[in-house]
Amino acid sequence: MKFKFDSNQDFQLTPIKSVVRLFEGQPPLKELPLLLGEYGTFGNSLVITKEKIYDNLQNIQSENNIPYELRNDSMDFSIEMETGTGKTYTYLRSVFELNKHYGWTKFIIIVPSISIK
Repeated sequence: MKFKFDSNQDFQLTPIKSVVRLFEGQPPLKELPLLLGEYGTFGNSLVITKEKIYDNLQNIQSENNIPYELRNDSMDFSIEMETGTGKTYTYLRSVFELNKHYGWTKFIIIVPSISIK
């Protein structure tokens, strides 16, 4: 039995591109001043406004035929896919793409326990 993997499947590339486009307008980290935190560390700097992110979100939802959700100010976004479609790969590639486009290096991925079972 051979394991065959295709990294260019549309149902995985679409959410990856959507995550990157959510932050369109954000300058790459190399163009931002480096501000060290209290303990000599720094997080990802978000320069664009929430309004710009919400505008990007509405454009992405429209292009992907996703109904507009009621807006809240939580800034919580998710990728929702069926079981067995490559969510882990999609999450990890999204992390790499966000690093490539915006220079971000800190990420938190939360997976519900039911998905792990």
